[in-house]
Amino acid sequence: MKAFVVNKYKKKGALRLTEMPDPVIGANDVLVRIHATAINLLDSKLRDGEFKLFVPYRPPFILGQDLAGTVVRVGANVRKFKAGDEVYARPRDLRAGTFAEMIAVDAADLALKPTSLSGLARKRRVVTRSL
Repeated sequence: MKAFVVNKYKKKGALRLTEMPDPVIGANDVLVRIHATAINLLDSKLRDGEFKLFVPYRPPFILGQDLAGTVVRVGANVRKFKAGDEVYARPRDLRAGTFAEMIAVDAADLALKPTSLSGLARKRRVVTRSL
């Protein structure tokens, strides 16, 4: 899958678009195809290494804290979600990685997309911007 990767901690360092292995899901995980993500201040601070003592990602790693997407597959213990469900999430610390095509997320971190939202969230848009 394609993902934007941090190769090393560096203030205002560029992310590199590269191929990464597809995520592996555990028994309590859900594999989500990401349709939308957001850039937030936490991402730039993680990239810069400001939180590496508290949230120690080992480069190379994928940034991204927020997602909206569609469930691809669920782990053996997951009962609340099924393939095709539209979901949103903020993956827990050390599970970031929404600047990618897919992510494995703990089911406890996911929520079903409210049915009251319009179909606009289903249209996949890719927007790139430096952090």
